[in-house]
Amino acid sequence: MKNKLLNIVFATEVLFFALVVTGIIPRSTVLYFTAFLSVYVLWAKTEDSAVFFTRSIPLFLAIPFTPSFDNFNTWRIISALIFLKWGFLKFRYSGFEILNKIKKFRPETKLLVLLGLLATLSVISAPDKTAAIKRVIYFANLSLMGIVIYDLSLNRDFIKRFIKNLAVPVIIVTAVGFIQIASTYFMDIYQFMRIWGENIQCRQFGNQWCNIAVWEGNTWFAYYGSQLSLRVFSLFTDSHTFPMFILLGLPAIFALSLPRVIERSKNLREMIWTRGRLFVLWIPAIFLMAILSGTRGIWAASIGVVILSVMVLYKLPKPKKPVFKYISLYLIIFFLLFSLAYPIFVSPQFLVSKGNWGLFGNRIRSIIDFGETSNGQRLEIWRKSWESIKKHPLLGVGIGNFPVVLGQDIKWAKAGSSAHNLYIQIAAEMGLIAAGTAIWFLWSLFSRIYRKFVKEEDAFMSVYYGASLLFVPWILIYLLTDAALFDERAFLMFAVITGTILARES
Repeated sequence: MKNKLLNIVFATEVLFFALVVTGIIPRSTVLYFTAFLSVYVLWAKTEDSAVFFTRSIPLFLAIPFTPSFDNFNTWRIISALIFLKWGFLKFRYSGFEILNKIKKFRPETKLLVLLGLLATLSVISAPDKTAAIKRVIYFANLSLMGIVIYDLSLNRDFIKRFIKNLAVPVIIVTAVGFIQIASTYFMDIYQFMRIWGENIQCRQFGNQWCNIAVWEGNTWFAYYGSQLSLRVFSLFTDSHTFPMFILLGLPAIFALSLPRVIERSKNLREMIWTRGRLFVLWIPAIFLMAILSGTRGIWAASIGVVILSVMVLYKLPKPKKPVFKYISLYLIIFFLLFSLAYPIFVSPQFLVSKGNWGLFGNRIRSIIDFGETSNGQRLEIWRKSWESIKKHPLLGVGIGNFPVVLGQDIKWAKAGSSAHNLYIQIAAEMGLIAAGTAIWFLWSLFSRIYRKFVKEEDAFMSVYYGASLLFVPWILIYLLTDAALFDERAFLMFAVITGTILARES
């Protein structure tokens, strides 16, 4: 019964989203629907509001306030309302008690506070201070739900419920990914761009992004001369954020699929021959979508995960080794699925025959081809970034001002101008201390996952933490070649997952 209203509101949201992006109802109704969602999250229990928010991450729509300001997303209002409600209920006492709580912050929390302070201080050195201030507010807004989830996850029952609900948005965007790739066999490239670019993306994210994606550039296709293949992006702005989102959500899929295998088996052999839930079929489906995103950094990072899994396995205490071995074996499926992705990638999409069946192999080989255009551009960007870091080692060029490093206009930040390396970008924008703080925090996060996995006795949570030991590092390794974590949907997923991992258990 406690989930009945939540499910009704969420089903209403899914229907509303579908009607808006297909143009059946106008975007002007988004503002009124946002008001409806605001009433719900303020009225519902904080736990229900948090679950609803996480389910809705890929479904939040931009609000068309005016023709020139139509990209302010619903999630910004909903997350702020949930945070304010949580804060009001949590801190209805004197400021001195709040200060005492601050003194007891965990090391990871102190690192985040320091990172936020350094980001704010970097505004001083920013050529465009308005862009920097907006960026600080943006990241503060993105972090609100992570704080709420962190606190709510002190409750063991909530954290299990929350993890189960993490699977919902992952399944939704994976299913849309399959629909998207199927659509390439029934329309040409111009029809595809009209439907997915000028219509769906415009209604999701607003005209500003739509114009950039359609007329200035996107990451939706792999080009080889006159031939091209879709790089699946689902309900996301680009084909980099999509695989990040689904890989971050995979531990929840594992946790829903495999606990009975762990409970009924004493060793690895028994685990292999014990059947999990049919829900497990979503794992290869998600792997396939990650491959079909065509994001080479994701492919390359999988090798790093294999190496890391061997290192973790060596260090794990003996009772935990079979569980981690079993979870790690699923990585084999990822590599085997390249054989299925190959015919899809080289098939005649957009009603055009492909004469070169080596397209997919060429894209894989290009990962280590430093003469390839994209790789060459990355190397040049990294070189310029390091030169900028040497000039501005303390506070960088200012958060949100990375285009300055490349001699570009600040507006190119919205079009994806970045260092193509999260850690270098943080150093370039906010300074070396900020970069060191961020890396320290991410290492602490990984260490926390490891310790929780070692101590965990519950099968459901053990599978979740064991899978997190693979897929969270997968993304962190991938960020050596991209800064896509700064996209709102990827960051929101990362923030709420981080909240579940760092929370103490009651």
